[in-house]
Amino acid sequence: MSTGTRLAGLLLLTTSLTLPSVLNAQEAPQEDEAISETAEDELPAEDLQETDISVPGGGIIVTGRRSRDPARSSGQVLSVLSEADIARTGEGDIAGALSRVSGLSLVGNGRVFVRGLGDRYSLALLNGLPLPSPEPLSRVVPLDIFPTSVIASSLVQKTYSANFPGEFGGGVINLTTKAIPSEDFLTLSVGGSGDTETTFQNGLTYFGSRYDTFGFDNGNRDFPSALQGLIGSGTRINDAPADVQRQLAGQIMPLNLVTLQKNDVLPMNFSANLTGGASFEVGDGNYLGIIATAGITNTWRNRNVTSQQFGDAEAGQILFDSQNFITDNKVLVNGMLAFGLDIGEHTIRWTNLYIRDTLKTARLAQGTDSFTDVARPFDFQTQQTGWFERQLMDSQIVAEFDFDRFDIDLRGGYARTDREAPYNAIVPYIRTNIPGDPFGDKFVVDVGALVGGTERIQVGFEDLREELWYGGADVSFDVTDNLSLTAGYAYSDTTRRSISFIIRPLVGSSAELTTALRALGLRRPGDIINGAVLATDAQGNGLFNVTVSDPTPFPVFDAALTIHAGYGLARYRPTDRLSLEAGVRYEDALQLAAPDPTFGGTNLANPTRIANDYFLPSATITWEVIDDLQLRLAASQTIARPQFRELVEQTYFDPESNRRFRGNPFLQDSELINVEARAEYYLGGPSKVSLAGFYKKIDNPIENFLITAPGIIETSYANAPSAELYGAELDLAYGIDLANWGGFFETKQFLVIANYTYTQSSISVGAADLAPIPGATGQLASQLFDDGAPLVGQSDHVANLSLGIEDLDKVQQLTVLFNYASERVTLRGGALPDVVEDPGLTVDLVGRSEVKLGGLPLELSFEVRNIFGRDNFEFQQLGANRAEINTFDVGTSFSIGVKAEF
Repeated sequence: MSTGTRLAGLLLLTTSLTLPSVLNAQEAPQEDEAISETAEDELPAEDLQETDISVPGGGIIVTGRRSRDPARSSGQVLSVLSEADIARTGEGDIAGALSRVSGLSLVGNGRVFVRGLGDRYSLALLNGLPLPSPEPLSRVVPLDIFPTSVIASSLVQKTYSANFPGEFGGGVINLTTKAIPSEDFLTLSVGGSGDTETTFQNGLTYFGSRYDTFGFDNGNRDFPSALQGLIGSGTRINDAPADVQRQLAGQIMPLNLVTLQKNDVLPMNFSANLTGGASFEVGDGNYLGIIATAGITNTWRNRNVTSQQFGDAEAGQILFDSQNFITDNKVLVNGMLAFGLDIGEHTIRWTNLYIRDTLKTARLAQGTDSFTDVARPFDFQTQQTGWFERQLMDSQIVAEFDFDRFDIDLRGGYARTDREAPYNAIVPYIRTNIPGDPFGDKFVVDVGALVGGTERIQVGFEDLREELWYGGADVSFDVTDNLSLTAGYAYSDTTRRSISFIIRPLVGSSAELTTALRALGLRRPGDIINGAVLATDAQGNGLFNVTVSDPTPFPVFDAALTIHAGYGLARYRPTDRLSLEAGVRYEDALQLAAPDPTFGGTNLANPTRIANDYFLPSATITWEVIDDLQLRLAASQTIARPQFRELVEQTYFDPESNRRFRGNPFLQDSELINVEARAEYYLGGPSKVSLAGFYKKIDNPIENFLITAPGIIETSYANAPSAELYGAELDLAYGIDLANWGGFFETKQFLVIANYTYTQSSISVGAADLAPIPGATGQLASQLFDDGAPLVGQSDHVANLSLGIEDLDKVQQLTVLFNYASERVTLRGGALPDVVEDPGLTVDLVGRSEVKLGGLPLELSFEVRNIFGRDNFEFQQLGANRAEINTFDVGTSFSIGVKAEF
């Protein structure tokens, strides 16, 4: 059911997929409701009109409550960012805007952590419906691919209620796309941005294809024909005939995809968006609407990443030291086509969403490797080129039927995500510094594996497809004015097929050609295995023996998750000041992950089969002590299932964190008990303050841990025995009317928004507890986890402060934003120190204002991000000894945008 104001009888989905600017709310008159509202509803008119929330199982407003502030009126603990709130943050994507909500922090690639818990403990919905993730490391869609201008509201519910899926640990994030007014419109938005580390600086690139600027490939990156043939026949690369291996070796490093080039001047980032909509009256008072939108953004980013590895951490010994210069070119293409039909009090929405996010990366790492010989380390220069594309297509239908006291919600849809990463080539040039070696003073690729301890060429090919069918039905009935009952059923069926090949070419020769063989490594990557090297005589014999191999034990995996769920929920208000919301959800799920035996060879597989069912109760009591003070107490039981990526024994490279990931098929579900108490005091208008305490008990939490190899940082996963998390939240919003100042300030208000979250967590590890991983199913948990250590991703302190001045009559705003998060563990170190990230303090300035140019209304926006240049720090530390893992300068970014409405 949708909670919010109907705008001129029309409720449609809308979006404007441009990053640098935010659509101004378009107001519609309210004819009947204003008379019934009392002075306690002192919310800004913009907030009242624009907070449109669509969630499964009925509205969030408690029966009988007169206040229309969703956070105040709900029977649950939640935060709602209205369209005005989102615009106030000045963020370009919804992940950034959500980082301003109390207890939420943004980690890495658009992943939002709630109360220090990882994204596996958070749930993201769009209009009350799930979305699959194109990102193998995330259970939900990374929220940075949703521009703020697509969102009418963002609801963050921190207490569990049975109408939401049971995979709920930190909270649920429900994004509701905008409703559009009834009049036709057309808007055009353009913007430009840059940062001090990248824009107009030099960088790296490679040719790729002529369409890379738009995030698409012209076919140059299609899988090699030899590899396609092996996949089609179900043949492992290691078992391929000699002639096929030779052919494949000649196809995996084309010049245009593996040759690094210097880009002397990197351009500015740009974005553009066009949105148009129209509505039509059909019949008497019924409306049909349509909206179409398309947008593109193209951004560049330089990073010079310091990455080191400890030998003896206690002695401060560094055996691997690297500076990796990275230039990323990211292109985001969005499109949306939405239809809405409003028939009286009934609304039907059909939304079709397309998002394509492409990353083109070029990298050059230089440093020393002492793992083979501490006295005489190798020097290296490693080139890497890659292409990572993720694509989401989603079609969903939501029908909300309102029959006065009886409501029916029907939701369903289909979504498909694809992720491809072809020709991810790593070419290491090594200088051995061995005396007497004719190549010892030169950087050479060891194509024949003749020098021990050196890396070999490897070219990765990944292809992932996930499909999701989902549906649900919810029935709500207002038994009395003070009691409503809701029941519902939900079904989802997810399937995934993941292909990951790592191809390593090897060139051999006779003894007399050894010098010539080693000299091949002096060439550019695309020239190492050329026609001359591959040439054979009439009998198929060549000067060089060229083969390929794949170290991946299981290159093809299939996974599936089927869930049947039913729930009942009651909302009861026995008095004007006391309300109770209670329910129970039953979920029955089967999760499978197993390698395709066709490609397994003689390797022994560890398939996963998790078949569990749960009863998940929840209850929240709200007591309005006095008119402006209310207390809440909530308790629930929830779960968290392993992600597919965490179960699959495949190696995956993440270009954001610069490390590899590998799954663990022995993972099990996590079970959570959640308790929260909260006091909320409303001061009138936008001003309010709240204080909360929370506690969570987690059985079998899933934690990341470190696997080390020379020059390689790899992550895998394991269940810790149990953990506890507790903390407190403080929220404050205070508005000061500046009308008494007169003049320029007559229509202005000064708005202070602040929130602070204190969190503590600890893992419990007993002497006999086990943490099984592949190859060590009887491993003691104490070998991976320290008793009393905090959970991965948990910061002790998270704080946000927003100081802004804004006009109440027109679009004019200037805001300074402060965001702080203390150190948090990102990776368990095992025998080595844990890997820690230090986000620190960032300060941003955002502004927007409406102007007119020749009668044409324009909205101008500007942003200055990370004003004081806070850098990225990720490291291991033992006493005074420190090894940088993923540390680089971030710089200060600037952006400007303009939106015109016709």
